[in-house]
Amino acid sequence: MTGKTILHGERITKDPEILAGKPIITGTRVPVSLVLAKLARNPDLAELFADYPHLTLNDVKACLEYANVLVQREERAKGPGTRRELGHASP
Repeated sequence: MTGKTILHGERITKDPEILAGKPIITGTRVPVSLVLAKLARNPDLAELFADYPHLTLNDVKACLEYANVLVQREERAKGPGTRRELGHASP
């Protein structure tokens, strides 16, 4: 057994033997962080798919959903009253 973990609808995988266990698109060596970084710089899906033609729209959605789950988990862990809105300085 490799210690492989299937995440988020089987589209995201973590395996300690692939890219040091970073979350990747299942069946590829494309890290979720790369997809998110490229979309943050340029949200043009056509460019992303030109660079990574084996990715699908559902792969991209899974990356976004995975990131959303992590953010929500972090907010819950901080507890009530610690949430800060983007673009607003704390008082």
